[in-house]
Order: sequence, then C-alpha cells, then structure tokens
Amino acid sequence: MRVVVQRVGAARVDVAGETVGAIAAGLLVFAGFEESDGDGDLDWMAGKLARLRIFADAAGLMNRSVIDIGGEVLAVSQFTLFASTRKGNRPSWQRAAAPAVAQPLFDGFVARLESVLGRPVPTGVFAADMQVHLVNDGPVTLVIDSRQPE
Repeated sequence: MRVVVQRVGAARVDVAGETVGAIAAGLLVFAGFEESDGDGDLDWMAGKLARLRIFADAAGLMNRSVIDIGGEVLAVSQFTLFASTRKGNRPSWQRAAAPAVAQPLFDGFVARLESVLGRPVPTGVFAADMQVHLVNDGPVTLVIDSRQPE
C-alpha cells in the first residue's frame, strides 16, 4: 500500500460537478493498493497516518497529529501511485491492484481510519473521474509505503 499524504487547510473532491467529500484542516490522503496488500498493510497505514506528527505545536514545530488538532481526513483511491515508467513514456499499471481487489482494500482502509480517528472519513468515488481541490498547508507532502516503513 502506498499513500501520498498532504497537510491541508481544506480539501474537497468533486465528481460530475458535485462535491462528494470535503474537509477543513487535516490530511488529504491519496491511497493506492497492490494485489498482495492485506489487513496488516491497512492497519499499519491507518495507525501511521493518525499519529503522524506534521502539524505545528505552540512553538511552531511539527509535533502534533491530526488527532491532536481535531483535524479531518479525506481519502481518495488512486491506482496511479503504482505506475511504472521504466519502459518508454507510457506508464504501466501492472503493480496496481485490479478494481475487484482494490475497492475492498480501500473500503477496509477507510473503515480502519474511521476507527482510529473516531470520526467519519469522507472519500472520493472509487474509479470515478474526480476533481480534487485543496489548499496545501506548508506545503507538506509525504509519500509513505507500507512495504518500506522508514
């Protein structure tokens, strides 16, 4: 499982001109999955994101988590996070999980985030053409991979 997480002042996802998910301050999480991802990856990532200390404390240091600030999380499924550009200029998506595998993984990940955060996690629409609007705060953007926990 791989995510791109951005600290945001606000974010929303629109599908066909309608807002389907929106948050105020918190984390915008783009999540991609491989066929071999499982419960351990979902649990680890949900816990990591909930406790990730990238929000400023009173001294201005990145020392607070989304839980600490009472922030929100918006989750968007994004298979393109597993693109391979080794050959030519057209990306290959072979490492990305097929939709029949990825959608239950995404749903499970969102359920785990909701459990850890103690609040609903709005999402985009799986496999839809989405427009994501955000105010990146910082900017702070991280890439986290469950198979390479650094």
